[in-house]
Amino acid sequence: MKAEEIASTLTEIFSAEAVSAIAPGSWQIDTSDFRLLVLLAEDNTWLRVLLPIVPIEDAQPFLEQFLEANFDDTQEVRYALYEGVVWGVYQHHSSTLVSADFSNAIARLISLYQAGLNDVFNRLIESRIRKIIQAAKQQGQSLPTTMQTLERFYKEGLLGEMEQTPEAQEQVLVLWRRQLERLWDEI
Repeated sequence: MKAEEIASTLTEIFSAEAVSAIAPGSWQIDTSDFRLLVLLAEDNTWLRVLLPIVPIEDAQPFLEQFLEANFDDTQEVRYALYEGVVWGVYQHHSSTLVSADFSNAIARLISLYQAGLNDVFNRLIESRIRKIIQAAKQQGQSLPTTMQTLERFYKEGLLGEMEQTPEAQEQVLVLWRRQLERLWDEI
């Protein structure tokens, strides 16, 4: 893709008002939700698209899950860390890039942005539930016994929040039960 094609595709995806050329071969897209950067290398060989996702302070507990997502889920885009921010990044050799792939990569970056911490948080929770199941099975516990243990932990205040109402506690236990039932036979 040449610079003119990049600019044209960006205008098609967003709008002429949202796209601004910030330097030769560099564009910034400002929307009400995010700021996307598109940078063409000085020698026009590589294109990079960047979208800030979340500050590192918020992402710190989930760094392992971000890296796992890079391996399993992010497809042609990646999470990256730079100057205290987790970014969504897409890089491609500009001579072989076509408009459809460029548009798809931008859509994928926006999807990562919209997911924020939700996907990596869910990945972390699932890994912890898997560890609970492994520990329960090593102790010879059944699914109902494991669920009873979790219920006891909630009643004794070892799990949950101090101010949690019985209704909120029951909702959380229903979610625990669903996840345990979903994953129990896999482990």
